[in-house]
Amino acid sequence: MRKFIAAALITLLSFNTLSAQDKKLPIEAFAGLKDFSQVKLSPNGENLAFVRNNKGTLILMVKNFKTGVITPVLQSDNQTVFFDWYSWANDDVLLLGARHIKYQFGGAKYTSTLMYAYNLTDDKGIKLAMRGNAARGERQPQFADKIVSFLPKQKNKILVQGDFKIANTPAVYELDLTTLRRTQIQRPRNNVTAWFADRQGNVRIAKIMDDTQFTYELLNAETGDWDTLFDYEVFSEQSISILGFDKSPNLLYISALHNGRDALFRLNLTTKERELIYSNDKYDFDGSIFYSSKTGEVAGFTDSHLEDGVNYWDADLDKLYRSLRASLAKDEYDLDIVSTTEDQQKYIVYFTSDSTSGMYLLGDRTKNELALLAHAYPKIDETVYGGKERISYKARDGLTIEGYLTLPVGYEKGDKLPTIIFPHGGPMARDYANFDYWTALLAYNGYAVLQPNFRGSSGYGYEFLMESIQGFGLAMQDDLQDGANWLIEQGIAQPEKICIGGASYGGYAALMAVVKHPETFKCAASFAGVSDLEHLVFKARYFTNKEIVRKQFGTDDDMLEANSPVTYAKQINRPILLVHGSDDSVVPVYHSREMEDELDDEGKDVTYIELDDGDHYLSHQAHRVKTLQAFLDFFDKHLKSE
Repeated sequence: MRKFIAAALITLLSFNTLSAQDKKLPIEAFAGLKDFSQVKLSPNGENLAFVRNNKGTLILMVKNFKTGVITPVLQSDNQTVFFDWYSWANDDVLLLGARHIKYQFGGAKYTSTLMYAYNLTDDKGIKLAMRGNAARGERQPQFADKIVSFLPKQKNKILVQGDFKIANTPAVYELDLTTLRRTQIQRPRNNVTAWFADRQGNVRIAKIMDDTQFTYELLNAETGDWDTLFDYEVFSEQSISILGFDKSPNLLYISALHNGRDALFRLNLTTKERELIYSNDKYDFDGSIFYSSKTGEVAGFTDSHLEDGVNYWDADLDKLYRSLRASLAKDEYDLDIVSTTEDQQKYIVYFTSDSTSGMYLLGDRTKNELALLAHAYPKIDETVYGGKERISYKARDGLTIEGYLTLPVGYEKGDKLPTIIFPHGGPMARDYANFDYWTALLAYNGYAVLQPNFRGSSGYGYEFLMESIQGFGLAMQDDLQDGANWLIEQGIAQPEKICIGGASYGGYAALMAVVKHPETFKCAASFAGVSDLEHLVFKARYFTNKEIVRKQFGTDDDMLEANSPVTYAKQINRPILLVHGSDDSVVPVYHSREMEDELDDEGKDVTYIELDDGDHYLSHQAHRVKTLQAFLDFFDKHLKSE
């Protein structure tokens, strides 16, 4: 394998490469959207699609390798139109999913998704792929970008689902990618929220949601009846996730509990016998299966706790992966083959390590070449980012809590640093060792940053995860203070200079931290944080998942009030920063507005920034830059100015 990873790197698309950092980086180097993302080859390898960031505007572009021409397809500022995903449907057609902000009668806003088709062989431009036909009595679905199957034997057709007839009750349609005409192949059914097709394109499984009960039904080919395959209560030990069919339509891959941890199984749909494929006695299986574009078979599976992060069953892909590992000799790095041509002779590799935020490489096996395409964050290298260290500490009740510690480049043992505890959102989620812009920016500016995977986080087994059910403000909150105390014991944190910040649930946890543990945390910064649990549960009555919300948080108003930060506005005596998007559909802006109002009424030190038309994910680059600058300025003021 010829190696182009050297001082001079070939750049096929004339992208900028890294250069030595000789001055302080602007905040945009970290807080900007990725310069390049979602790089994918067409099945025949003649075209390369990618998303380019041009000063905050995301542009989906296609480069033709033969002509060298680069064509813009769709652009979005991720503020009123959000570019979510795209996929090659065949050699000529790109399918794209985008979110739009819509207005209801009275001015209320809501989110709607649409799917577009772009055909490289005509000059008609991008077209709406799924549109309701009012003449046939159809409605326009709120979510119209759901693909059920890329039909393997019909390159110009796919299966999609949409509730064109009954709201929240989707049917399945065959969509012709040339004419964009739909033919219904599966009628809608009450309470069915999703459909699954096998690798031959046959609709086989229906997912049913009835309050807090989930049922998966399997089509009986002999009788035409739908038989129960799985049936479980939300948050129960019987919960399963469908990962996909094998090439054999009788085999299905699922994730389910095994000895208290999620594991990977292969299920025989005839005998209902489960074959354990992979499990870890310490961690949940957190990956997925993937397919060979060459054979259509399941090519292997991913899991973050595997040595290489991936297990290849496909001999050809395994050979490619091993050759890449040998060629790109480096102690700590990860490789992910993110795209291949149909014959697997050309491929895209996403490369990450402790000293890079991620870069894309283009390989050609017939020419024995590997070349750099682009960096995700071109100004971030080993001179400004040193990666994360996985750590663990004991909580006050003896439970082991893992997390990730990010330190400034050049940190030497014994140095005591101003410190930020940065809990993740969710809370049924977790942090990993991969690059993230929050911690990288804070460490670059001299902070030690700890991301604890507190109890209630995913990845550590069923019992650990269930601590988040009606656990807000309780032991999972204490785990954060225990993490701060551990950093003090390790001689890393300056005891008098520790703050806490986070987004979504992390924002809630930051606010509760200065309620419960003001002796530890000198300030708290919240982006899109929940402040009023009682209001959260009350508002859920308008949504189809209301019973799930009630089960997750409980319905005891006194308990909800006792664990809501807004209740304690009078007693909070630490500086507070609140940032929230006005169009947040996950945690409504009400939460930060109410928190700011209550704190201001009590004469507290509170700063509130509202992002006009901002969402829950800081999708818009200007919002992301503004928010991270506000967090950095806030922490600097309260941890460095004294």
